[in-house]
Amino acid sequence: MSLVVGAIVEGVVTGITHFGAFVLLQNGETGLVHISEVADTYVKDINEHLQKKDKVRVKILSIDGKGKIGLSIKQANSNGRTGHSKASRMSFEEKINKFLKESDERLQDLRRNTESKRGGRGSPFQL
Repeated sequence: MSLVVGAIVEGVVTGITHFGAFVLLQNGETGLVHISEVADTYVKDINEHLQKKDKVRVKILSIDGKGKIGLSIKQANSNGRTGHSKASRMSFEEKINKFLKESDERLQDLRRNTESKRGGRGSPFQL
């Protein structure tokens, strides 16, 4: 089986480093999934997302002249999204409504905190 850039294939995680994970592909070649290509969100610790011997779907991003293969898990899963997070399945209106609600709650908390430091609603000097 020859590898083609853009193809989605399956593989097994064989090693994990601080900068990514090595994946053994079905044809016996090994490629690297950079930490930025593991998930749609920021990945601080790759061990929270992957472990050795995990079976993963990856998209082939690049194959250079030296035989190095660049892979992506997040791009392979974006086509047939499995719905990892609830936020990714929300409509635009639902996301806006959620944002506005959270924003209003934060503003109320901020107002409460600043009023208590000033000594209430009135001016600091009462006659």
